[in-house]
Amino acid sequence: MMKRVLITGANSYIGTSFEEWNNEQGQMFSIDTLDMRSDAWQEYDFRGYDAIFHVAGIAHADVGNATEEQKALYYKVNTDLTIACAKKAKADGVGQFIFMSSMIVYGASGKLGKSRRITADTQPDPENFYGDSKLKAEEGIRVLNDETFKVVILRPPMIYGKGSKGNYPILAKMAAKLPAFPNIQNERSMLYVGNLCKFVSLLLRNEEQGTFFPQNAEYVQTSRMVQMIATAHHKKIHLTKLFNPAVILLSKIGGKFGRLADKAFGNMSYDMQMSVYPQEYRVYSLEESIQRTEQ
Repeated sequence: MMKRVLITGANSYIGTSFEEWNNEQGQMFSIDTLDMRSDAWQEYDFRGYDAIFHVAGIAHADVGNATEEQKALYYKVNTDLTIACAKKAKADGVGQFIFMSSMIVYGASGKLGKSRRITADTQPDPENFYGDSKLKAEEGIRVLNDETFKVVILRPPMIYGKGSKGNYPILAKMAAKLPAFPNIQNERSMLYVGNLCKFVSLLLRNEEQGTFFPQNAEYVQTSRMVQMIATAHHKKIHLTKLFNPAVILLSKIGGKFGRLADKAFGNMSYDMQMSVYPQEYRVYSLEESIQRTEQ
């Protein structure tokens, strides 16, 4: 029998992408979507659904300029709403709850030139209210897990794909406009949205529980990614080390531009062993994923 899945969080990038992927695959799941932006969701009947895929949340925080009111909103949406949704799901007899957390629970990217490899022994250590709001949500729903209510927590790295937000579209604009780009060695974990959708489908089918760390099969060097984006548009971009001293200086100075330099060229990766799953979900290589994103 086809599993019924309720996506809590209407018009989200991840939720919409999963719906589209499901349609492309011949509708493996029966999917409904619920808007969580008002309290009306509390009246919605969760009974009859096999799983909740909870994607509602606030991301992409400008942590340096957030007001106390904005910080409180992150906890209200990312923490309180998630826990309330999970409790209702359990009370209504839903069997599985999948929560989109984030790699951000481990803190910010490593400084430019400094390695930042997360292993199975690395403990969460959020640097700001965004990461803390996600971690507190994890703690609040993990205690609900039992034999009849399986809680899944996903801690993906940066997710990208066609129509995504965040750093990727900024890099894509640079690839389209710049004749040259800094050639800096770094290593980042990233996750193509198509690979994420495949992974979520496996978690649903296998009725999983626990914490997972999906990522692409390849680490990303920012400079190389920008070059691959340019190539996808039949454009050449020259990677040069001439700009490296300026980028390194920005990182050392700190502030807003220093954070941007570290975000773009810093290091932040999962040990690949953390992301292994018995069934392969990384169906698109880095190059294939960029071509699909830019087409």
